[in-house]
Order: sequence, then structure tokens, then C-alpha cells
Amino acid sequence: MLTALSRLGLEVKYLDRARSFYEGRLGLDPVSVFETAVTYEIGDSYLVLRRPSGVPRGGLHTHFAFTTPADEYDDWLTDLSDLDPEEHTFGSYRSLYVDDPDDHCVEIGGIDGDGDGTGLTGIFEVVLEVEDIGRAEEFYTALGFDVVDRGDARHRVRLRGPFDLELWEPQLGLADARGGVHVDLALVVDDPEEAVEAVAEWVTETAVVVDPRDDSQSLRVRDPDCHDITFVDADDFDPRG
Repeated sequence: MLTALSRLGLEVKYLDRARSFYEGRLGLDPVSVFETAVTYEIGDSYLVLRRPSGVPRGGLHTHFAFTTPADEYDDWLTDLSDLDPEEHTFGSYRSLYVDDPDDHCVEIGGIDGDGDGTGLTGIFEVVLEVEDIGRAEEFYTALGFDVVDRGDARHRVRLRGPFDLELWEPQLGLADARGGVHVDLALVVDDPEEAVEAVAEWVTETAVVVDPRDDSQSLRVRDPDCHDITFVDADDFDPRG
């Protein structure tokens, strides 16, 4: 059912300040700039920074993770040294964690093989804060995510699909990261109507979203923890916008 992460939206207070971080420190180039939002393309996904001006707003204090080629990881560690990055090792790869100006915890993991790209190459993880892990797990496994890990000391579950999704009950994680609240996620699916039907028991209404560029339609629902989930038809999805 799921084929890709189309969009992660973050709420920011000042766009100029946020752009200085994501463009000046992380090397991202905007693909669209508006008064209240700026969009970046990273691999097959988009990262959208928004000033609060409508719905979906974008998540607050969201922990998410970028991929980078393994042979570039040490360069990131050096370039971001003034931000006091926290490091952790996960099996065969290392990750660093820094906070952006709006308290989003940004992870950079040296996951991609050498020569698989330069700079930041994708988004491989997003963390959502949820009230009830069991309920949230049912919602996201109904969409096709699979459980791959559960926390022992902390109430969390890790799900795997086209990217990794962590569900945390309210807590501080590694690097004092927090799961995002009212996060805006867009997921590429084979059939948006089928995706809505799969989670119908947990949602009360569905919104039709029209893309002004080509009039293609997506369907958006709100999960039980007030995260906005948009289903984009795989036939209409173009990662280059």
C-alpha cells in the first residue's frame, strides 16, 4: 500500500532564521518559496517549513532523520561541531543529533553506501508523539507499516515501511529529542481511497486536497493523535515536483 514518504512538514516561528539553518548549515536548496512556507527536495521526499497560517500547520519539536553517504558523515560532524552534536552508534552506522532554531531535533545518519550521493540524500525516520501506543500502532500497521522494535525502558515502538516511523508516548529520547505533535505527513500510496478505508475506524472525516499545479487530488485524514496524514496517489507522485 505504501510506496514513499512524500512530505514532512515542520512548523517554524521565523522563516528567515529557519532557512539560515537548513540552507546555510545543511546545504539544502529551496524548490519553492512563499511568504509563509519554503519547500526543499531531499531524495524522493519534500521537507516543508511553515509559519503557522493554516492547516496542516506542520509539526512542533519533531525528531526526524536525514541520510547521508557514510563517507561524508565525519565531514558533517566537523561542520556542525559548534552546535555540540550528540553522537550514537546503531550497528553499522553512526548518527549525530543537533537542534534546529525551532527545537526540532535533526538527526543525520551515515547510512547510504559510499558514492551513493552527496550531502543529505533522504529522510529515513520520523518520530510522532502519541497518547496511546497501542491505538497508534493499530492505525499505522493498518496502512502497511510493520513493527520492527519495541522499547524496554521507554514506551515506544518502531515501525518500518518506505521509511521508519517511531511512535513515542510523551518522553525525552536520545539527545533529549521529543516526538512531534500535530505533524504533517504525506504518504505515497497505491490507492488513496483504499488507504482511507484501512483507517476509517479511527478517523471522523476525510478532506480532499487539490494540487493547484495539476488539479490532482489527494485525501487527508487526521489520526487519533491529531497528526495530519495525506495520501498521495502513486500515479500522480513526482518527487521532482
